[in-house]
Amino acid sequence: MIIFQKMLEFLKTKRTASFILLVAGFFILGIYIGFHSKSIPEINKADVQNKETAVTTKADFAPFWKVWNTINEKSPNANKINDQKRVYGAISGLVGSLNDPYSVFFSPDEAKLFEDDIAGSFGGIGVEVGIKDKVLTVIAPLKDTPGYKAGVKPGDKILKIDKTSTADLSIEKAIKLIRGDKDTAVTLTIYREGDKEPREIKIVRDTINVPTLDTELRKDGIFIIRLYSFSADSARLFQKAVKEFADAKTDKLLLDLRGNPGGYLDAAVSMASWFLQSGKTVVTEDYGTNAKPKIHRSLGYDVFTDKLKFAILIDGGSASASEILAGAMQDHKKAKLVGTQSYGKGSVQEVVDVTPDTILKITVAKWLTPNGTSISEKGLTPDYKVENKKPARNASHSDAGEDPQMDKAVELLNNWK
Repeated sequence: MIIFQKMLEFLKTKRTASFILLVAGFFILGIYIGFHSKSIPEINKADVQNKETAVTTKADFAPFWKVWNTINEKSPNANKINDQKRVYGAISGLVGSLNDPYSVFFSPDEAKLFEDDIAGSFGGIGVEVGIKDKVLTVIAPLKDTPGYKAGVKPGDKILKIDKTSTADLSIEKAIKLIRGDKDTAVTLTIYREGDKEPREIKIVRDTINVPTLDTELRKDGIFIIRLYSFSADSARLFQKAVKEFADAKTDKLLLDLRGNPGGYLDAAVSMASWFLQSGKTVVTEDYGTNAKPKIHRSLGYDVFTDKLKFAILIDGGSASASEILAGAMQDHKKAKLVGTQSYGKGSVQEVVDVTPDTILKITVAKWLTPNGTSISEKGLTPDYKVENKKPARNASHSDAGEDPQMDKAVELLNNWK
């Protein structure tokens, strides 16, 4: 078929292209890892006093030092907390003044958790969380993890972690409480839309290895790629899936991004490049008045013709890189989106070394789709809005009636106009 002529030729000559592209930049969970070679020295009162002239501010630091000294004089806990921990607390408060849940200072222990995230293997329950409407909210449970098997759903509001209230709790502190050694248990008190009362879910932790994708060729000729995360290896695995699609000799492709919390930006750009001509905009980093916008463009694999029938499933658990890929396909009219509104994780965080064992993650920009839509404001609106009564991925092979979103996408592809 003509739809595959360019594809097969490309795959023979560019088999390693999408994997090599991962070396060009390092993005994870919408975060730019921009480690700097120089770290900020430890701070004490004398240093601050000596360096005040180097800071462009009219702020009065006298109240800070008055509180510092009052703690030393009056607090019975003063001797239990060393000066460095107080400085870390002060920095956390400074970052907290931004009122941005994604800008966070990591103490040494918290920085270690963040590094475990990057490594992609850790002890926990396998649930991606974020702050939505000032409430700790489940973005998505990862496939076949303890949280997934226990019935945690996208959109669940986490009110307590064991006996600790999540009110005013940062994402990082929440993650620290949720994680733990394999075979230990954690109890989440959650509120789910439609419930009259909160419910408790007890989950036994396990070693979490973030899954990537799997494929399925249906009897009606629809080829399904279920993508669970944009991991370091996902671009290569997506290329392999595209090759399987070509070998299947069908023109109906369904990409399932439901419950996919995102990952590497480069992976999303590489995947979009299979469908877009070279130079087409995939996503824009909008820095506001701080800097010129940065446009990430298609690498131009562009192996499909306009005969391709392409649908993408999204829901409230589709976030970050999922929204970047789906948004690019929707704006360039390469695919139809089916499902519910996506999560709306459209901010860009840069990670900076503060000291050898502490880091600052700070929001520097927001993602815009090719048409200029801000992902962070409301997420993506599907072309066909369909609610699911049951979690999409609990349905066995998407049996009819169990997954209305999948049913609609199948109907769309089989009656493509």
